[in-house]
Amino acid sequence: MDVTVKFLGGAGSVTGSKYLIDLGEFEFLVDCGLFQGRRELRERNWDKFPMPLEQLEAVIITHAHLDHVGYLPRLVKQGFKGPIYCTEASSELIKILLLDSGKLQEEEAEFARKKGYSRHDDPQPLYTVEDAEAVFPLLVPKPFDQAFEIHPKVKVTYFHAGHILGAAITKILIKGDSQEKRLVFSGDLGRFHDPLLFPPTLIPKADILWIESTYGDRIAPKVKPEEELGSAIRDTFDRGGLVIIPSFAVGRTQLVLYYLFKLMEKGKIPKVPIFLDSPMAIDATKLYLDFSTDHQLTAALEEDQHPFNHRQLRYFQKQEQSVSLNEYRGNAIIVSASGMATGGRVLHHLFHHLPHERNGVIFVGFQAEGTRGRRLVEGEKYITIYGNQVPVNAKVYQIDGLSAHADQEELMEWAEGFTERPKMTFIIHGEEKSAEVLADKLKNELSWNTTIPNYLESVVLFEGI
Repeated sequence: MDVTVKFLGGAGSVTGSKYLIDLGEFEFLVDCGLFQGRRELRERNWDKFPMPLEQLEAVIITHAHLDHVGYLPRLVKQGFKGPIYCTEASSELIKILLLDSGKLQEEEAEFARKKGYSRHDDPQPLYTVEDAEAVFPLLVPKPFDQAFEIHPKVKVTYFHAGHILGAAITKILIKGDSQEKRLVFSGDLGRFHDPLLFPPTLIPKADILWIESTYGDRIAPKVKPEEELGSAIRDTFDRGGLVIIPSFAVGRTQLVLYYLFKLMEKGKIPKVPIFLDSPMAIDATKLYLDFSTDHQLTAALEEDQHPFNHRQLRYFQKQEQSVSLNEYRGNAIIVSASGMATGGRVLHHLFHHLPHERNGVIFVGFQAEGTRGRRLVEGEKYITIYGNQVPVNAKVYQIDGLSAHADQEELMEWAEGFTERPKMTFIIHGEEKSAEVLADKLKNELSWNTTIPNYLESVVLFEGI
């Protein structure tokens, strides 16, 4: 039996993760992500899937972020009918994220139609809420640390990856005619000292490894992240402004809420209103109660006052509540999606508050190339929102220490957990520089055989096993 992989995404970029594994008699996909960022990347989402979908028999999901699951509605719409395996928490998060994504796709297409800023006469959504809902019956939730069979020759085991609730390192055991081989996908690895989530599980053996490289060239600052966050908030409040925190609804938002609560409890920032203005983030936050064994916050959640339930925190589900913040004056904190300012309610807040010098915008994680977040962090003086050029007079901050991604040192720490060198390691899910730096470091320090795959490249992993 021969085994090949084709890189349909997550190669040469941090978005669109899709890895097609072909055993000849059985083909399955690891992750099914949406391309985000630059236009040429986003346009790939409209391409027809590069194989007949009746040949694709299963999808294995590492975690629920859109760059790993956001293409599922398109896949199902084009004819995929097989099982979609994921962890139990990921199953619920996928529903939340895809519904929100479908809704945003519909709203943005309609808005572009009304305002006439699309290149197309009749702009259409990439997929709809209905398309998203069609994915749900195919989801097959599985627990951590228990092997399950997806084919007589393929067993899968999920291990904690940190990063977000339900995120998994994925081990795939392939039983050939004469040999067994281990494929390991890191997924997106979290921090080793995250206050909410368990650290990434160390995996002793892999024949072939796929390791993410989002921060392959970066080392997180050694200061406590809450100190940087507190400093940026105090700086903004001293100007009489309000703080906008564009934040990923899943994972990042909950960590931000945790640190804001701690800062207020310690008296490091004043007790001002915190508006969580993201229905998706609100729904995701509630899942921490439902999946208490998947994180480290269980004890805190049992208290009367905890990071997700206190006097200053206000959940804004309704659109009219969100609109009321457009004219808000004075000290307050608005936490809203999306994390890279690519869509969602946060765009309305940026539209209304970026022109004013007193305000502050705090980015709390990686900003992919081509996103509004990246352009703001790089200091652009005007930013396009809803077809309008908005002056950037508010002060922009970036706090890397709040990232949900392992930095270079933590990626290396995880790699050093292997008791045997993988025969081949693919460096994926990173921009060119970060992938190259990590590949060289693994090669020079651990003597690993590393390669950086190209988009749509096919590689034979095993022959005649």
